[in-house]
Amino acid sequence: MFANYFNKTPMPIFYGKAVLADYLKSIKTQESTIGFVPTMGALHQGHLSLMQQSMAKNPITVVSIFVNPTQFNNPEDLAKYPRKLEEDLAKINALNPEIVVYAPPVEDIYEGNPASQHFDFDGLENQMEGRFRPGHFDGVGTIVKRLFEIVQPTNAYFGKKDFQQLQIVKKMVAKNKMNVNVIGCSIYREPNKLAMSSRNELLSPKERHEASIIYETLIQAKAKFENSSAKEVTEWVQKSFENNPVFTLEYYQIADEDTLLPCLRKSKNKKYRSFIAVFVNNIRLIDTISLK
Repeated sequence: MFANYFNKTPMPIFYGKAVLADYLKSIKTQESTIGFVPTMGALHQGHLSLMQQSMAKNPITVVSIFVNPTQFNNPEDLAKYPRKLEEDLAKINALNPEIVVYAPPVEDIYEGNPASQHFDFDGLENQMEGRFRPGHFDGVGTIVKRLFEIVQPTNAYFGKKDFQQLQIVKKMVAKNKMNVNVIGCSIYREPNKLAMSSRNELLSPKERHEASIIYETLIQAKAKFENSSAKEVTEWVQKSFENNPVFTLEYYQIADEDTLLPCLRKSKNKKYRSFIAVFVNNIRLIDTISLK
């Protein structure tokens, strides 16, 4: 379906995969590449920065807006996830009206069967998010694989805030021999260094301001990791949040970037990254930084 957004600019917006595929075939040449930015909407500057990176490298950029039900293990989390399609379309239109938007209903993606496919990600799915969100990465793998099949992108852009997800998508692409280049992009942060997230919209201004503690803690932990073990740093982070009545720490983990396995003993030959998940007023926030 082709829509004239707000009757102003002929912005290509599609709600069905068949017409999207037909349109992409009509504009793609043998030499042109397709950049793809999958999102769940409630777009912020971080999403827009991914689109900008795609536009810089590809003559065609596709953005999907789809709140995927199969990656939510908590029905309440799915219900309260922000949905702002009109605002999202306005932001994309302002950035570049030639960006192709795919905003399907659940039926178009799952064809009456909104269930996850089971994936083996070689254990990547069992760490951090996987331990606290059962079935989450099966849902992620299912929707990303489906979107890749529909859009047929050359390059796909993901933010490193969801670093575990990024590694899992790369693993899924490799195992399924999909011809997609998965690109991890730097985390876009608010002025107080809180990692930009659609969930930030659910925070009060006071909570949003105080959430700077997450990044501040990561930075202090990184400094401590230079002369302390992962166990000692983790215990320090846990104690820091025990003394804070506003925030509840779900997990903090220092892990190998490639395997995502916890760091038990530091090795000079490995790249480490710290991961954190925190609740504030039942809103779940995650962040990560490299410990190089």
